[in-house]
Amino acid sequence: MKRASPPNFDQTAFKQALGQFATGVTVITTRAASGQLIGITASSFNSVSLNPPLVLWSLATRSASMPVFRVNSHYVVNVLAASQLELCKRFATVKGDRFEGVSHAEGDTGMPVLDGALAWFECHNRSRYEEGDHVIFVGEVERCGVHENAAEIAPLVFQNGQFHGLKQL
Repeated sequence: MKRASPPNFDQTAFKQALGQFATGVTVITTRAASGQLIGITASSFNSVSLNPPLVLWSLATRSASMPVFRVNSHYVVNVLAASQLELCKRFATVKGDRFEGVSHAEGDTGMPVLDGALAWFECHNRSRYEEGDHVIFVGEVERCGVHENAAEIAPLVFQNGQFHGLKQL
């Protein structure tokens, strides 16, 4: 098999090009063996398969949350609404207890489902693939749900280093 050619661009150019792709924003949540709730903001979420129902997301190998996500059997992908921008920022930047004051419920596996999420996917941590400086997590969806007013709620979107809400065309 022929190998890839060396890139003809620097990391800054690569980030700029990637930034043009608009992505939805999620908070991935789980519970550590100690009982501590863990959550991180991620825009690297995608569907993989309808049968079986599979989704994927990725996490930097250097993330402080990596040891928990690597070994846990379950996690929840919470798709954020545009009105949840502060929640997005909290799970991306706050040190300490990110769940303090955050309204949530326990899913069937005891993992936190964020109140007000546009949609959620309760996943079994099916497989992990180390690629470059990230680990790709593939989750088998055991349960999912959609906000009762989803048709009227704008999703939170990230593009070109900024957050947006979408409007119908």
